[in-house]
Amino acid sequence: MGELKVLIDEASIQEKVANLAKKIEQDYEGKDLTLVGILKGSTVFMVDLARKMEKQVKFAFMQVSSYGAEKISAGKINLKLDLPESLEGENILIVEDIIDTGRTLSYLIKHLQEKNPESIKLCTLLDKPERREYDVKVDYVGFEIPDKFVVGYGLDYNEMYRNLPYVAEVE
Repeated sequence: MGELKVLIDEASIQEKVANLAKKIEQDYEGKDLTLVGILKGSTVFMVDLARKMEKQVKFAFMQVSSYGAEKISAGKINLKLDLPESLEGENILIVEDIIDTGRTLSYLIKHLQEKNPESIKLCTLLDKPERREYDVKVDYVGFEIPDKFVVGYGLDYNEMYRNLPYVAEVE
């Protein structure tokens, strides 16, 4: 793999996560909220987001794969871990590390709508809008980034680099 160039530093990420947490708390005031993390990439972001909230939230996880060991999406969605419980009446906030084509999130939102939640919203740390192929409404965006391959803060290359406290572009 190539050199790593810091794209978003740790302090900027933490400040953005705190701001997103406050906005989400305001929007869900007086309502229960379930954060649905998309494994494995969103884990670091979701935990930091939840810890910056005073509001009590539930955690749930799903695992979807479309990358494998490649730097670009293979295009096929593979639901590896689903939510076993009913979502009837739940307010769901899908927490994602990065959105590019929107294919995975489009699939997930349709899948979760079948479980009859009260609401489904989407929060992502990183958004690559220029790569969008599917119309997905992103309710909370940390950072818009250019179409670069990035690692760190939960994002990986072949399961490595997730533990970096910053987001780096792979050159």
